Amino acid sequence: MSEFLTYFNIGLRHVLDINAYDHVLFLIALVTPYAFKDWKRVLILVSLFTLGHTLSLLLSVYGVVIIQASLIEFLIPITILVTALFHLFTAGKSGKNESITFVALVTLFFGIIHGLGFSNYFKTILPGSASDKLLPLLEFALGIEAAQIIVVIIVLLLSYIVQTFFRFSKRDWTLVISAFVVGVVLPMIIQSEIWNR
Repeated sequence: MSEFLTYFNIGLRHVLDINAYDHVLFLIALVTPYAFKDWKRVLILVSLFTLGHTLSLLLSVYGVVIIQASLIEFLIPITILVTALFHLFTAGKSGKNESITFVALVTLFFGIIHGLGFSNYFKTILPGSASDKLLPLLEFALGIEAAQIIVVIIVLLLSYIVQTFFRFSKRDWTLVISAFVVGVVLPMIIQSEIWNR
């Protein structure tokens, strides 16, 4: 049980770490246009992100995929930017409900990219043999999922408060938060080490 809690807590801290806020930024960008009534859709998207994240860790831990860290560190803020821009330009559009398949596939892919960003560190904390790595990986994934649900509930709660008590429209909330995320993530892209090659 203590080993389960160890990897579960690593997953929790991975998402909720204030110094590594890229994961939280992505979740904010992802769920901004949704409300509590969309909980099934939001849960599917968050779970797909966790699935992608776990899949890339699995491939990396077993040596199937090896990607340069600086490239991944560049791609992570790009995924956040793309998500925020997508919601910025589709805010208030009625066709948004039909785009769940596109959003789901993109979320899965972005989860893979974010997982690769954590894979080097994760490999250093895993025990030796290949058979010993699967269970800690799943425990870590449960921690990721739990932390993401916490973040999503907070974002949806803020959305509800702002739209109910401050009379923001759903469209205005989506525009403001998406623009905020773009403003935060652009400096991350501009300051990336990839430009120093």
